[in-house]
Amino acid sequence: MISQLSIFLANEKGRLAAACRTLADAGCNMHSLVLADTADFGVVRVLCDRPEEAARLLVDAGYRAAATPVIAVRVPNEPGGLARLLAYIDECDLNVEYGYCYSAGDDGAVDVLKIDGEGAEERLAAGGFALVRAEEIYAS
Repeated sequence: MISQLSIFLANEKGRLAAACRTLADAGCNMHSLVLADTADFGVVRVLCDRPEEAARLLVDAGYRAAATPVIAVRVPNEPGGLARLLAYIDECDLNVEYGYCYSAGDDGAVDVLKIDGEGAEERLAAGGFALVRAEEIYAS
């Protein structure tokens, strides 16, 4: 498991910039950022070098933020890479609550998944999937 920073923002001009500035001023390094929105609010999911500290900093600055456990899995950069992973998760009777991915060079991508179900990491490893540790994310 790795920790992801989750930030809940009002869907207002400048809120994302201000939250990112709070993290930058504290020296937090973001590796990836995904924003999902509704008419009223957005959920920002960030992989950063110090997610628990970043969440505390943001809460202290008046934001709603938390560190959330997620699973990062390396998949080949080819058609069907993600489909094979998701099919295996389905076979294990696990549920993907949400996910996103980012390129990790020419030969791969990293899929970050919030999975509901016991033993997800162990099952993925047993199925031959390469789990990604936090230190690997920040070394790339």
